[in-house]
Amino acid sequence: MSALKLELKPAREEELYGSMSPVLQEPSVRPSRTCKPPPCRIAKERQVLWSLYSRIPHNMMMITLFVGLVDSQRHHESECIRINKFIWHGAGKGVFSAMKLGKTRPSKDDHRKQDEPAVLEAEDLDQKAMRQGGGLEPDTISLASVTAVTTNVSNKRSKPDIKMEPSAGRPMDYQVSITIIEARQLVGLNMDPVVCVEVGEEKKYTSMKESTNCPYYNEYFVFDFHVPPDVMFDKIIKLSVIHSKNLLRSGTLVGSFKMDVGTVYTQPEHQFYHKWAILSDPEDLTAGLKGYLKCDIAVVGKGDNIKTPHKANETDEDDIEGNLLLPDGVPPERQWARFYIKIYRAEGLPRMNTSIMANVKKALIGENKDLVDPYVQVVFAGQKGKTSIQKSSYEPLWNEQIVFTEMFPPLCKRIKIQIRDSDKVNDVAIGTHFIDLRKISNEGDKGFLPTFGPAWVNMYGSTRNYTLMDEHQELNEGLGEGVSFRARLLMSLAVEILDTSNPEINSSTEVQVEQATSVADNCTGKMEEFFLFGAFLEATMIDRKIGDKPINFEVTIGNYGNQIDGMTKPNLRRKKEGGDGDEEESELLQNSSEDEGDEDGELVSVSSSQPVKPLVTDRNYFHLPYFEKKPCIYIKSWWQDQRRRLYNANIMDKIADKLEEGLNDVQEMIKTEKPHPERRLRGVLEELSSGCLRFVTLADKDQHHSSRTRLDRERLKSCMRELENMGQQATTLRSQVKKNTMKDKLKLVQNFLQKLRFLADEPQHTIPDIFIWMMSNNKRIAYARIPSKDILYSIVDEEMGKDCAKVKTIFLKLPGKRGFGPAGWTVQAKMEMYLWLGLNKQRKDFLSGLPCGFEEKKTARGQNLPSFPPISLLYTKKQVFQLRAHMYQARSLFAADSSGLSDPFARVFFISQSQCTEVLNETLCPTWDQLLVFDNVELYGEAHEMRDDPPIIVIEIYDQDTVGKADFMGRTFAKPVVKMSDEHYCPPRFPPQLEYYQIYRGNSTAGDLLAAFELLQIGPGGKSDLPPIDGPTDMDRGPILPVPLGIRPVLSKYRVEILFWGLRDLKRVNLAQVDRPRVDIECAGKGVQSALIQNYKKNPNFSTLVKWFEVDLPENELLHPPLNIRVVDCRAFGRYTLVGSHAVSSLRKFIYRPPDKKAQHWNMTAKHLNGYLAVANRAHRSRPAGEIVVNMEPEVPIKKMETMVKLEASEEEKEKKKKKKKGGGGEEVEEEEPDESMLDWWSKYFASIETMKEQLRQQEAAAAEAEEKEDMEIAEEIKLDDSPMKGSKGQAKNKEKYKAPKDDKKKKQQSVPELPEKKNKQKIDELKVFNKELETEFDNFEDWLHTFNLLRGKIGDNDDNATEEERIVGRFKGSMCVYKVPLPDDVTKEAGYDPNFGMFQGIPSNDPINVLVRVYIVRATDLHPADINGKADPYIAIKLGKTDIKDKENYISKQLNPVFGKSFDIEATFPMESMLTVAVYDWDLVGTDDLIGETKIDLENRYYSKHRATCGVSQTYSIHGYNTWRDPMKPSQILSKLCKEGKVDGPHFGPGGRVKVANRVFTGPTEIEDENGQKKQTDEHLALTVLRHWEDIPRAGCKLVPEHVETRPLLNPDKPGIEQVLKVPEQKQRQPMLQGPQILQGGSRDVSWPDQPSPTLLWAAEGRLEMWVDMFPMDMPAPGPATDISPRKPKKYELRVIVWNTDEVILEDDDYFTGEKSSDIFVRGWLKGQQEDKQDTDVHYHSLTGEGNFNWRYIFPFDYLMAEEKIVISKKESMFSWDETEYKIPARLTLQVWDADHFSADDFLGAIELDLNRFPRGAKTSKQCSLEMVTNEAELPMVSIFKQKRVKGWWPFVARDENDELEVTGKVEAELHLLTAEEAEKSPAGLARNEPDPLEKPNRPDTSFIWFLNPLKSIKYLICTRYKWLIIKIVLALLLLIMIALFLYSMPGYMVKKLLGA
Repeated sequence: MSALKLELKPAREEELYGSMSPVLQEPSVRPSRTCKPPPCRIAKERQVLWSLYSRIPHNMMMITLFVGLVDSQRHHESECIRINKFIWHGAGKGVFSAMKLGKTRPSKDDHRKQDEPAVLEAEDLDQKAMRQGGGLEPDTISLASVTAVTTNVSNKRSKPDIKMEPSAGRPMDYQVSITIIEARQLVGLNMDPVVCVEVGEEKKYTSMKESTNCPYYNEYFVFDFHVPPDVMFDKIIKLSVIHSKNLLRSGTLVGSFKMDVGTVYTQPEHQFYHKWAILSDPEDLTAGLKGYLKCDIAVVGKGDNIKTPHKANETDEDDIEGNLLLPDGVPPERQWARFYIKIYRAEGLPRMNTSIMANVKKALIGENKDLVDPYVQVVFAGQKGKTSIQKSSYEPLWNEQIVFTEMFPPLCKRIKIQIRDSDKVNDVAIGTHFIDLRKISNEGDKGFLPTFGPAWVNMYGSTRNYTLMDEHQELNEGLGEGVSFRARLLMSLAVEILDTSNPEINSSTEVQVEQATSVADNCTGKMEEFFLFGAFLEATMIDRKIGDKPINFEVTIGNYGNQIDGMTKPNLRRKKEGGDGDEEESELLQNSSEDEGDEDGELVSVSSSQPVKPLVTDRNYFHLPYFEKKPCIYIKSWWQDQRRRLYNANIMDKIADKLEEGLNDVQEMIKTEKPHPERRLRGVLEELSSGCLRFVTLADKDQHHSSRTRLDRERLKSCMRELENMGQQATTLRSQVKKNTMKDKLKLVQNFLQKLRFLADEPQHTIPDIFIWMMSNNKRIAYARIPSKDILYSIVDEEMGKDCAKVKTIFLKLPGKRGFGPAGWTVQAKMEMYLWLGLNKQRKDFLSGLPCGFEEKKTARGQNLPSFPPISLLYTKKQVFQLRAHMYQARSLFAADSSGLSDPFARVFFISQSQCTEVLNETLCPTWDQLLVFDNVELYGEAHEMRDDPPIIVIEIYDQDTVGKADFMGRTFAKPVVKMSDEHYCPPRFPPQLEYYQIYRGNSTAGDLLAAFELLQIGPGGKSDLPPIDGPTDMDRGPILPVPLGIRPVLSKYRVEILFWGLRDLKRVNLAQVDRPRVDIECAGKGVQSALIQNYKKNPNFSTLVKWFEVDLPENELLHPPLNIRVVDCRAFGRYTLVGSHAVSSLRKFIYRPPDKKAQHWNMTAKHLNGYLAVANRAHRSRPAGEIVVNMEPEVPIKKMETMVKLEASEEEKEKKKKKKKGGGGEEVEEEEPDESMLDWWSKYFASIETMKEQLRQQEAAAAEAEEKEDMEIAEEIKLDDSPMKGSKGQAKNKEKYKAPKDDKKKKQQSVPELPEKKNKQKIDELKVFNKELETEFDNFEDWLHTFNLLRGKIGDNDDNATEEERIVGRFKGSMCVYKVPLPDDVTKEAGYDPNFGMFQGIPSNDPINVLVRVYIVRATDLHPADINGKADPYIAIKLGKTDIKDKENYISKQLNPVFGKSFDIEATFPMESMLTVAVYDWDLVGTDDLIGETKIDLENRYYSKHRATCGVSQTYSIHGYNTWRDPMKPSQILSKLCKEGKVDGPHFGPGGRVKVANRVFTGPTEIEDENGQKKQTDEHLALTVLRHWEDIPRAGCKLVPEHVETRPLLNPDKPGIEQVLKVPEQKQRQPMLQGPQILQGGSRDVSWPDQPSPTLLWAAEGRLEMWVDMFPMDMPAPGPATDISPRKPKKYELRVIVWNTDEVILEDDDYFTGEKSSDIFVRGWLKGQQEDKQDTDVHYHSLTGEGNFNWRYIFPFDYLMAEEKIVISKKESMFSWDETEYKIPARLTLQVWDADHFSADDFLGAIELDLNRFPRGAKTSKQCSLEMVTNEAELPMVSIFKQKRVKGWWPFVARDENDELEVTGKVEAELHLLTAEEAEKSPAGLARNEPDPLEKPNRPDTSFIWFLNPLKSIKYLICTRYKWLIIKIVLALLLLIMIALFLYSMPGYMVKKLLGA
């Protein structure tokens, strides 16, 4: 049969090969029902093809289409479909679109000059590419899809989803850890701040710090949670600073900061580290910021890995603005905003009360009410708002708005909207919806504020039938996937940024509820009638637990179709066709079961199939007899027409699906090492860019639609921008994809995928999802939920749902919690369904996608109406096939038995048949090698459709149990390769190849299946036409057919050598100790047993080291079976017990490939033993055989202290240093080289940490730079035309990118010479600080001795709690080597070859050996708090064999970052005592001490490793001082030993400081100084130089362990809650190790990495421990004494502060008599942390000018740690504390100025805090002293009192005014003088003005007694100014009084006179 043949003719060199990609589209010619096209159509189509040929733009490659002449009608049909399927992608348009009859679209952008993708048949692309790519530039070829299974060839079937089990809603472990470090710039005077840390409901407080605005806490809090992820990420973290809280009063809030946990979790590494939170006052919107709080916040979930940046000395990020606690992209100046959430109405609510109650009510009251009282609750940023309650209403109307006031942008991602039912007892949720703010806003510069609706929101939850105890209630709370439609809510959201300067603004942040205006009915779109059609083509794999009652299926959309509990009440106000448009609709509520008059007769919805009795498939499953008769359903429903939203989402989804499929292809190609994955990636990028352009053209067309919301418009704009941009980037990236840039580009493309998925998710709902329920006996059993957009019809292909008019395989699952765990893994039913949803008026071809060859059966009424939907389909055509399942093997299955093994068999399901393979006992890697034949498989439909569209095969793997039911172990799907009866059984398609299929168990992978499946049509000639099933029926196994020869892999003979070293840590088996273990090795049916260990207790090593066996293995290494290691214990009477087993899933890293004969190079002829081990990357660069000189002169170690300016040092200091260096001479006091006697081990340690940080910084900078460069480049290239330069640019860039991290690998000196300030004089030596375990750096020290974990026991069903850790029952140490026999002679004939050791030549003996182990513990960081007070009292405990050391008396009180500085010596015997455990315990006064965490180190692997991990190699060799050589062997002795062992020629020391090893010459210094400064000749420096570059030595070289400190995580076995599996380090760090005197040929491809890190890397973060271990064999000379690393004692200092004068202090008091402003000034001072020792000067009374004279001395003694720049204070925390706690706090001096008051509290006026390490130099005069000195520290010269010793000057006092602005409130002239304790003793000074060394009395003017001297003046002043009015008032009052008195006095007499008339 003639397929399309494409011939490519290059048009222009660059764009030569476009992408060949089968564009999987709908058949564009919609064939008639029976698929018989008229012959003329085919002729027409050919014409079209020819005419198109002439129209193709010329910059595309030319395509000649040969359409062979076709004879038979069957070929016609198949060809017409085939042609349509592969449609040309012309600039994103179908060039064949002319064939889309009646839907021709003119191609607008054919003129775009893009690299056009070409389209080819998907089969054997590789061969074609190879054939035609002969003369091509290979870097421009792109390929379309290649994988067979995953490619969805069909256009009638959609892909099934392989992952089952809902993961949402299941609780997980989380840990939130928060460190509150310090606060700054708190607003308020002289406060006592406490920080309250709230996560969700839990609260914790820090301690209180007294009278300071910048408290330093450094307190650590941990919150543990076990909740579902959704609940966790919505929890709010709230940090609030409270002023003066104590037991009695709650304190006043200064400011707070809120953020949800999800925001932290989305940060890189899930954490904010050393960031400043901005505090604001939620009560007062108009106030500015209230201060800053510095903290670390980390959120760890199960399986997360948190890398803490290395903490050495707390680096003060003084740049607050640059380190704000905000996610990227959030502006630091956040404003207040109002969020208006308008709730209009809801409909379709379920009943929330029992019918009995309703009937009672009806009987009593006589009214029938709706059984629900709904209200809406909105939760956002920790605040709740509720609408009013609408009594008894299924259609409540609210029209209310809930207003939240929150900072914008908010740091809380989701708004939770819940409809609740109000109830007397307790309110329950009816449905919940979350609005993700990221999806309804866009923060870009063309972005928009959050906006939503008005739009309907669909809510889903539990089933609608009301029960008192709803088991799925959690679903209504929004946890897990809803299983039924609950209601829909009309709402909208708007945000308004507040202008806080406006005085009218309501400054409350309480939630408000207000009335809102209602919206027009048509605002959400025009009401349209939708039609949903479904056909059930197959229902199989129905779980037999359901029972054999008749089964039917129900389909619902919203409440339509839901017959049991959908109707709330028939509220029939629906308008008929001619009705009025704005009549209120309650379309949701009726079941539309009343007869609807329609053009096509009466149409009644049929929403469920007829009940049918199930038939038995096998012992687990039923099937329903849907053979030739397939039942159908159809539903009419009414929804607002918002299809556009779904269309846009569909286009993006399709682009994303295609991208994902392409990326899977690329990864599959990389994994299976198929050639040219980069070509496929180019094809993927082409598809992506054309898809994006297509979106832009399609989405553009309907911009103006009345019912579109603002969000619709904005989203459309931003999606179009994003996709256009993505399309351009994809085009640019395509040109940059090369073989070597592949990995980086792949990562970038994966980001595209995430972005597309994010954009495609439409926040405004329209049509609710479709639910398919399986019912038995009218009970709902299992369901599937299908998004309506997936089956939505559109006339435009790209907009159509991906499953619309296609046959989809659907697996039904159990609802809610029932579906968690094992229940969720079993299939409840497998359905083949055809679904179509569209407007009723578009429904004419809703059957077009069904497999052809059926007749429709309709109801009696619709008999002769063409468009009336059928109630069933009757298939008249059926084809008979035979299915052959070639089940070869499975690997890495899941342990289902307690022995840690399984007894697996596979069950294959196809249609309604199932068959099993045989059961293989006790293995995780069964090789069944079995052919299962399914005869007489009947498939309905046209034959040719079967070829492209075979149904899928389901394969389930089970574990056979002797009793009970088989356990489910996993499932996978496959598509068979189909052969029609008229095709030949010949290549390329037949016989099919074995392929790997990933097995899933729930959501997790559970192994791989290697199998092939073919479906062969049985033609008219019966089975005789089928290819014969050849190959013997296996004699031993009876009638089991093996996989036939053409399909089973080709085998060849291999020899497997096993090195048996020993067994370790075997646990008891059935309570009995393991005493005489043996190891059995098995691979592909052959194997070998180790020698028996006679007494495991005495010596756990094997007596015979090497054994071997021969076995037939496949030539193709990817098909190699796993190798099984099993350990058995030999008991008495010939009984055996299995101890544990291990499956080595991939032998690749153990395969040895003999060297190439052709390349006879010095490094190739290397005799190669043990060489399957990897090769150091640098070792196999071919080099000339001459000498290579390695010059080491400038490699003198360099002191990093100044050059790497102390991290804390701010810019000015660097500047200053530079100036000083330039100036040289005079001032260079503090730059002196450190005095040798002052230096100790800690100097070395701190210098090294600086280096490490600097390197990390450089690495980050380099990475950032590379990224920036890349962005620039992409931007540039979008501007530039396609230039041929791109490729080279990309390459150059990538080289840089790779270079950066490699510097890390080289020794530090090499990576730092760029620093300009280096001086080549001897400075501090350094060691290497690893911020991880040594094992990860050196590949677990498995360079020749590997450790295999022995596992036993089931993997728990509940995956949460069974970790691999718990299943480990011991470890087998050994190795293996696999090679083809026979070996080449040159290996076996090498001198000294011992045949007993085979490939393992030169390995040490495994007899017991005595070793001195010296453990150095430096310090621990971030310990998990163990006491109630949030602290711990840690001490070290060490266990090795029988030695158990507990250093209990030296515990460190109340410290989470203790510095131990201890070393311990232990004598041990390997192998019995080789596991070192170092634990940190928490000391408790009463009760037992708690374990904080422990770490285990396998000393044996370190001891025997080629990396020489016994004692690290120092950077320099010295024989005295702090850097004394620790190893008993000198460098020259070590070098000689290494050369001898590695059979390397050397070392030859020559004159002039040269040494030759192999063909390298190293040079270096040759003199050494002893303690007395005498110089002696020595070779040690030279030898050390070689050792430090040992990895460069050919063949034998590998990196030697340097002198180091490693950082090990502490884990607590009782808290496996949050495991953090450390990821395997990047390739860059993993240089494969070269073993012994050999080298590996074949380039780096053969280097393979271990699959997973050893499980010792599983840990719960309980802290980290910095330490190292030295080991010295006891038969060698004894090592010297241990290096002293005891912690530095803080040095005693005395700080003398003289306060001379003050000036311009603000005047607080008004003089009582004179009214003058004055102040009674005194100055208070203290050192931070010593507030109780605060000292005050005397009072300068009545200062009128703010001037004060004091001459007062404070004396502050303190202990100071120079290296950490911290003051050390020991004090009891409270009166109840048992002992003192040591605090380390920054050295800060606080000076405050106060106004003294006699009767009231003193008034605080201002303060200044000076950091003694870095404070501004004092001004020379009071005039020059300004606010700048506090606010603008960055530009000022800084001084350190520790360097200057004596400083004098003026400093400003500052405080905040009413507007929160800083202002100067005074100036102080002070002198700071720092002395060491000894100096202070020699020159003592008195406090205040006392002896010794008294200060003179201040000269204070006597202003206070001024009025004695000049009384008249004072009186005049008093009278005239102050009291004038008062005196006048008093005089007037007196006069008045006198008059009244006189009146009263004379009145009686006067009256008498009057009366008597006298």
